Amino acid sequence: MCLNACSAMMIGGSGVGTYEGGKDERNAAQVSADSAITTGILRKYDADQMIRSFNVGVVTVGGRVMLSGTVDSYAAREMAERLAIETDGVKSVDNQIRVQNSE
Repeated sequence: MCLNACSAMMIGGSGVGTYEGGKDERNAAQVSADSAITTGILRKYDADQMIRSFNVGVVTVGGRVMLSGTVDSYAAREMAERLAIETDGVKSVDNQIRVQNSE
């Protein structure tokens, strides 16, 4: 019985944090739409030769996307942002990707 309760707690607690650090007050439809946006962006990153080799984080809340991680060039940073912006449902992109010096 404890196992079932613990499982439910873990499932219910997943994904409640947002990059804004506040309480997640989205309804199920909003969570689903945000998840679809994140998945769409990650698929684009996987298909893009410049981006796929980097670990770029994507968080979507209310259609607002935050990108994080480190890439090796400003061109890769800009490409990651462009691919996100061009994804259906995206309202804005906060690009927090850092460019690591390749020296």
